[in-house]
Amino acid sequence: MDMAEGSQLFTSESVSMGHPDKVADQISDAILDSLLEHDPEARVACETLVTTGLVVLAGEVTVHNEPAARALESAEQTARHMIRDIGYDDPSTGFDYRSCAVVRTIHCQSPDISQGVTEGQGLHQQQGAGDQGLMFGYACNETRSLMPMPIHLSHRIVERLAELRQNGKLGWLRPDAKSQVTIRYDDGFPTAVHTVVVSTQHTEEVYDSRRGHLTEQARRQIIDLVIRPVIEAERGDLWSDDIVFHINPTGRFVIGGPHGDAGLTGRKVIVDTYGGMGRHGGGAFSGKDPTKVDRSASYMARHIAKTIVAAGLATRCEVQLAYAIGVADPVSVWVDHFDTGQVPRSALVSAIREVFSLTPRGIIEYLDLQRPKYVATARHGHFGREGEGFTWESTHRAADLLSAVGSSTLVA
Repeated sequence: MDMAEGSQLFTSESVSMGHPDKVADQISDAILDSLLEHDPEARVACETLVTTGLVVLAGEVTVHNEPAARALESAEQTARHMIRDIGYDDPSTGFDYRSCAVVRTIHCQSPDISQGVTEGQGLHQQQGAGDQGLMFGYACNETRSLMPMPIHLSHRIVERLAELRQNGKLGWLRPDAKSQVTIRYDDGFPTAVHTVVVSTQHTEEVYDSRRGHLTEQARRQIIDLVIRPVIEAERGDLWSDDIVFHINPTGRFVIGGPHGDAGLTGRKVIVDTYGGMGRHGGGAFSGKDPTKVDRSASYMARHIAKTIVAAGLATRCEVQLAYAIGVADPVSVWVDHFDTGQVPRSALVSAIREVFSLTPRGIIEYLDLQRPKYVATARHGHFGREGEGFTWESTHRAADLLSAVGSSTLVA
């Protein structure tokens, strides 16, 4: 593919629900969901380790009623159900929900932290942030979901792989997979798909041992039934015969999942957010209840950035929120519109503070974060998604934001 002068390439990756780190994320969020179902005020920080034949659950959990306590006692079964739903149900893969050992080492949240997070306790009386930290949200007009094109397509590819595996249309697929998409940008806008990489776990039947790679039929199925429909569904003009494909470039991928590589909660923070397009504050999401601003404020920052772009106030926007542990109000609110804004940044910051509640309690109530909905976020990305649970993806406050900005001086 010829590159015009001034063109640039940007790459993002995604991983499937069967990737070992994502297995860990989904187990952590399944346990969180099981507790929130009975106790919306549960304090949860659940970490998971998965490896060959073993799941380790660790962290701090505090619940306030007997049904939630029973759910916590059932954490082992919750983990097994999640592993089964992901697709690890065959002992020959080296990891399956029936035979793996599950070790639980969970204790209560520190009372020193709790007093700063519980309303009416601590120095400030209001519900404060569960930790200090900085969180970023990002949005742009490259896709209908207002996500960057490389990470959006990468997510949809592994999502499509899961769909074809689970409905049996490609029965040779196994749960572990990764995707990677390289997009060509001209003048800051995506103009072509340059390279697509897909590495997917598979059965022996589609491996050509003489040539040391997937059969040609399996390779064509990945291109024609997975990659092409995803690209054309987003933008038909991005598909071309010039795209470079690397399908299982190492050749064989039979051993995978937690048997092939250990997995940990929170190790795919760039996959979970914007694929490297934009900044990251460092905090992971899965296994954390919404008093942890690592999660809730990141969702709010995405909601604000997306609302700014949806309102036409910028074509590309990043929002930072920062908090001190035990303190309700953010210590800073920052906006960057990358010189695409229609009003000064100071006007956007003022409008944000007017329209959106940015305290931990305000975010939790506004985005309805105390109900079980988090397993869905732990696979295929936390942002750019559709569905009732993804409240932070709504842009229903765009008109309110425009009104708050008012007649601010246009950026020159």
